[in-house]
Amino acid sequence: MSSILIVEDDRDLNKAYSTILNREGYKVETAFDGQEALEKLKNFEPDLILLDLLMPVMGGLEFLQHWNLRNKQKSDVKVLIFTNMENSPEVTEAYKLGAHRCIIKSWTAPHNLAHVVNDTLQTKSGKTKSSKTSKTKA
Repeated sequence: MSSILIVEDDRDLNKAYSTILNREGYKVETAFDGQEALEKLKNFEPDLILLDLLMPVMGGLEFLQHWNLRNKQKSDVKVLIFTNMENSPEVTEAYKLGAHRCIIKSWTAPHNLAHVVNDTLQTKSGKTKSSKTSKTKA
């Protein structure tokens, strides 16, 4: 069973993503900002981090910077950026900081989330950079 850390500040989305992925058999932990995610990672080793970029307290980019400094040896953990910022400098920076894939929230129907996560987990360590090929329409 794969494990996932969901880092999303919108409580409704966080709960929805958690429910969907739990139903699919994933072990799920949640955090509502990057700082809380760093704390969770002290006791939880996910296979994938589902990461929003814009969050209060500590956003996704700052989280990636801190996480990379602490966990250089854990390069096997995949980071899936889940945002509404298409082709933004923040997304480009997220790839530089180790993100494997970027999915646009508004183009991904909730019932397709598990498919996107499963696909990302099965992808070899090569990064999937194009958000256009990563669209999953409703």
